[in-house]
Amino acid sequence: MNKDCIFCRIVSGELPSETIYRDDEVIAFRDIHPQAPTHVLIIPREHIPAPADICAEHQSLIGRLVYVACDLAKSEGISESGYRLIVCSGPDSGQEVPHLHFHLIGGHRLGKLV
Repeated sequence: MNKDCIFCRIVSGELPSETIYRDDEVIAFRDIHPQAPTHVLIIPREHIPAPADICAEHQSLIGRLVYVACDLAKSEGISESGYRLIVCSGPDSGQEVPHLHFHLIGGHRLGKLV
């Protein structure tokens, strides 16, 4: 855990969130500034700053994050109509919190990507 990381503080329960999924490795909660009707953040409990910091030992964890995201898309009712699963890496990508996270975004027709 990184005490300076807002997501680590959510994982520890120090900060509140609208958590919709939690297990031993992953937690998912609603984004406080949603970009669509459904905007969920899926994060590992382990502090991994960015995708560039993923190593071989994280392979199953990354698979778990994607699995949870797809399962949440079904439970949120956006699996059939479509959604985006976005991961940003570094400041030029728009990553604002240095803790690996997936954005699950959907619930209406999304515009074109850049």
